[in-house]
Amino acid sequence: MEKTKKLANGIEMPRLGLGVWRVEDNVATDAIKWAIEAGYHLIDTAAIYKNEAGVGKGIKESGVDRKDLFITTKLWNSDQGYETAHQAFNDSLERLGLDYVDLYLIHWPVEGKFNDSWRAMEEIYESGRAKAIGVSNFHQHHIEELMKTAKIKPMVNQIELHPTLTQVPLREYLAQEEIAVEAWSPLGQGKILENKTLVSIGEKHGKTAAQVIIRWHLQSDIIVIPKSVHEERIQQNFDVFDFELTDEEMKQIDEMNINERLGADPDNFDF
Repeated sequence: MEKTKKLANGIEMPRLGLGVWRVEDNVATDAIKWAIEAGYHLIDTAAIYKNEAGVGKGIKESGVDRKDLFITTKLWNSDQGYETAHQAFNDSLERLGLDYVDLYLIHWPVEGKFNDSWRAMEEIYESGRAKAIGVSNFHQHHIEELMKTAKIKPMVNQIELHPTLTQVPLREYLAQEEIAVEAWSPLGQGKILENKTLVSIGEKHGKTAAQVIIRWHLQSDIIVIPKSVHEERIQQNFDVFDFELTDEEMKQIDEMNINERLGADPDNFDF
């Protein structure tokens, strides 16, 4: 399997990365260094995670050339709007200690504001300080609303996605629009790691349930960013390129879907 996915603008984005949601700033630094050492190139953070400085420190201390990494951050809800989005982006770059990010996302579809935010993001993209731009937690109708005023189509939509929330209709729409799908909470926040089907499939391949889930995402053409702060788990989560799930196993995992959200519904959030 290719380890990168080509986005609509030709940029190559790693298919597997490290997420750092709910990771404290100082803890993030070590997690980033372990991840880069294990072979990760994609790191996903956000302004609201309050760990961009720790992520930046980890990148710097890793000693890896900046151009070999793919760094994502996100525009928080209270910063949405044209001018505030520009300022928030500058603040994120400063905290990260970087000249550019590889991907900048609108974190949630704040009604009445995301079109103006996107206008700022298009300018940031055109300046070269974000190599790609996209959205997060957008339903199909949010993207359609965005496209009424957008000049540039989002290149990525990062959404909650795991075996009990497979989001097939949205994924089909995104594929048709050539917008890459990226999964947050891909392991179902750990709630499905004891699932008998996943454990059993893992045993056949000499892999853990978590590794099976990550592989399912990859074979479903989904970019995936499992979170961990444990060195061994970070290494394990990346060790998924040496086996393949059968069509039957993929189908078994697909059938686990019960449309179960662990996070907020993008049509109904209050933050």
